[in-house]
Amino acid sequence: MLRTLQTLERQASSMASLRGMSAVRMYSKQYAKPVGGASSYEVPNFEENLKPNRNSDANRNLSYFMIGSFGLVTAITARNTVQDFLTTMSASKDVLALAKVEVDLANIPVGKNIVVKWRGKPVFVRHRSQHEIDEANSVDIKSLRDPQEDSDRARTPEWLVMIGICTHLGCVPIGESGDFGGWFCPCHGSHYDISGRIRKGPAPLNLEIPEYTLDGDTLTVG
Repeated sequence: MLRTLQTLERQASSMASLRGMSAVRMYSKQYAKPVGGASSYEVPNFEENLKPNRNSDANRNLSYFMIGSFGLVTAITARNTVQDFLTTMSASKDVLALAKVEVDLANIPVGKNIVVKWRGKPVFVRHRSQHEIDEANSVDIKSLRDPQEDSDRARTPEWLVMIGICTHLGCVPIGESGDFGGWFCPCHGSHYDISGRIRKGPAPLNLEIPEYTLDGDTLTVG
């Protein structure tokens, strides 16, 4: 009987031990990492974070493109501005052609005027007679509104060259007219003598003398 009881106790103890081991194995399998075995723990994947950001690269490339395009447009605009400036500063052939005008004096009879165009302005050329030269030199300079000797206005006594614009308001005077045998402005009644000096009327100054040269029978204005 005693042996039977001892045998039963040993069997019960063995069964209890087996139940405890099974419980440990079940717990380990579900909730713990087995030592020395394969792990069921999933390591986070950081690969996406390590890859280059394609959107960032695209934005950077767009920025480079915009900066380059702006620089190109600025360079082209600057070049065009410089070209326009140089074109404006450079006189064209037409402008150079009008800068000087040549006149053949051999075709102008004594006592007559001709009018030529120079830089858009009328220029009076008068072939004066000796009588007209003497008359111009006989004037009392002190009596003139704009005192000027005839010799200061005509480099060669027989040739008088003037810009044909009234010094009052810019009208064109009429030749061989007026109270002093020279030019008369019909706009406001200014009278100029045979030397182109203002003698009567509202004009404040004498008719302007342009730059010119005389070479024989050739007059070059400008």
